[in-house]
Amino acid sequence: MTVIASIVEGDGEVAALPILLRRVGAWQSPDKNFNVLPPIRVRRDRFLNRDDEFRRMLLLAAAKCGESGWILVLLDADDDCPSELGAQVLERAHGIVPHRRVSVVLAKREYEAWFLASAESLHGHRGFVFDFPQHFDAERPRDAKGWLGERMASGTYRETTDQPAFSALMDLQQTIEGSRSFRKLCSEWSKQMML
Repeated sequence: MTVIASIVEGDGEVAALPILLRRVGAWQSPDKNFNVLPPIRVRRDRFLNRDDEFRRMLLLAAAKCGESGWILVLLDADDDCPSELGAQVLERAHGIVPHRRVSVVLAKREYEAWFLASAESLHGHRGFVFDFPQHFDAERPRDAKGWLGERMASGTYRETTDQPAFSALMDLQQTIEGSRSFRKLCSEWSKQMML
């Protein structure tokens, strides 16, 4: 069994990521056994910019997942290039936990961009109305949370409740087709589950 210890930056991801990973696992590798642990929450800037914090969180994740486990670092890219920053974070992580499998995925802009990529499948849920153009680039908007909020009946997107709910509802095939960063998550999942 693969034990997955993840490091995330938001309260919403603490609840949402385990839901999403279990769905990805059932979709991509239904024959594999895995255990998704509750994520470790960090502050992005402190985690990335303070070596002691970076080291402490990676060692904690390594201890939680055990020798045959997998550490997944999932952060929002914000304005950074996901592939460039991801490669830097992965190199740093390997220097601290060379004895563990580690993946780094940066959601282009933010986790909620994955909901924009699957927005059609979320139409009508939690008061969300899908009204995007057909050729909408889900990873382009700077404020995906704001875009979602503007299209919800309540006028507000609530990260701690809507993010886990949308993670349970989003169409994974739509998301993989509309988001390069989500494809990266799925490819990392497949790679790690093959080991």
